[in-house]
Amino acid sequence: MKNIQKLILPLLILIVIALVYFLYFSPKEGLGSFSDFDPNNNAVKDIRVTLLQDQGINKTADGSAVFFVSDKNNTVVQVNADKIPPELESAGTVILKGHLSQGGFHAHDVVID
Repeated sequence: MKNIQKLILPLLILIVIALVYFLYFSPKEGLGSFSDFDPNNNAVKDIRVTLLQDQGINKTADGSAVFFVSDKNNTVVQVNADKIPPELESAGTVILKGHLSQGGFHAHDVVID
C-alpha cells in the first residue's frame, strides 16, 4: 500500500507536465488565425498562412517585401517583411514570425513551410 502511495504524486506530476506540453507547447497543424493576434501587442509570434501569389510580391532594393497572405478564416492581410527567402515566389504555405500592426502584419522573418 505504501508503494502505491509513493507512486501517485510523481505520476500526477508527470500527467500535468504532459498535459501542459500537449495543450500549449506542441506544434499546431494547419493554418493559424490572425484573430489570435492583438494589434496593440508587439510580441513576436509565429503563424502559418497561405501565400496569395496572384496578388504579387513587391520587393524592394534593401531585401524587404510586401505581399498578401490568408489565414484559416480566409482573412487576407498585407505583410511587410524585413527579409524574404529567394524561393518565396514558388511557396504555397509560409510561416511568418512577427506581430500584427495597424497597417497589416510586420514579419521579422519568413520561413517556407
